[in-house]
Formats: sequence, structure tokens, C-alpha cells
Amino acid sequence: MDIFTHAGIFIYPLALCSAVAVFITFERLIALRPSRVMPEAMVEAFVSGRFDGVPVDSVSVVGRIVGFYKSRPLDSDSLKAYARLEVSRMERGMFLLEVVIGAAPLIGLLGTVTGLTQVFSGFSAETGLPDPATFIMGIALALNTTILGLTIAIPALAVHAYLLRRVESMAARIGLGVQALVQSKEV
Repeated sequence: MDIFTHAGIFIYPLALCSAVAVFITFERLIALRPSRVMPEAMVEAFVSGRFDGVPVDSVSVVGRIVGFYKSRPLDSDSLKAYARLEVSRMERGMFLLEVVIGAAPLIGLLGTVTGLTQVFSGFSAETGLPDPATFIMGIALALNTTILGLTIAIPALAVHAYLLRRVESMAARIGLGVQALVQSKEV
């Protein structure tokens, strides 16, 4: 495609941004599946604070929190701190999406400025007209890098917002469950 061939050297950092965004997106979507955070078998037990007959696992976030809860005497502060640690693990790698959201349009802008510099440096001193080949290549570089930068950043922004919302929703449920655990042990 012409858009890639006319993006110049900027195609490499833009491709890296794209690869990082795709990798983090799929990795977080897999890691934030309900079975990896709060399996169906544990939802009711976790919220009610009753774990009779419910197997504790080390694969899910809730399973690790319940394992921490069962392995120590009740200390509500340490349980809440451990739950916060698990929630922060759910956000792992999300900062890379923020970097892509900021970097991709800026790389595209750098390509735009570079392309426009090529256009203006291609003007002939004698005629005052630009060299057609330099003009076309400069405009192509300017437009293509802008398009690619925005094409990478916009979906990354949407995915980042979705994943953050998903983590916040799960964190709220985990917070309720931790509170139920604390109250069930105190009673």
C-alpha cells in the first residue's frame, strides 16, 4: 500500500506503537476474562463471605485473595492492601497503551513537519517553484504519517478506556467481596 511506502522512516516507530497496542489489547482482554478474575463458582461465595465447599485457586484474582484470607489470621488492613495489589496487577501494561496514545500522533506530527520541511526546501532559487518530485514526496510523507499516527492512537484510546472501565468495575466487585470477608470474620 502507498500509505506505508510513503511514510518514510517514521513507519518503524509507528509499527512499533501499533504492535505494542495490539499486544497489550489482546493480553489484557485474555487476562481480564471473568474466569481469570472472578470465576462463576466463586462469585456468590466471595460476595457472601461463605466458602464452604468452594475450591480456592491461585489462577484467579479472587482465588488469590481468598487464599490470602484463609492463610492468615484476620487483619482487615492487610487483606484490603492485598486486594489493592491484585487490582493493580489487573492494570498491568495499561500504561503502555497510554504511551501509544500519546506517542503515535506525535510521531505522525513529526512526520508531518518533516514532510513540510522537504516541501519548502525543494523550492528552486531561480524559478521560485518547487521541484515536483520533492513536493509530492514531502506532502505524501506529511499526510501519511499523520494518518498512520491517528489510525493507531484512536483505537488505542478506545481500548484503553474500555479496559480501564472493565478494571474499575471488577475492582468495585472485589472491594465488596473483601468487605464481606472482613465482616464475616469479625462476626
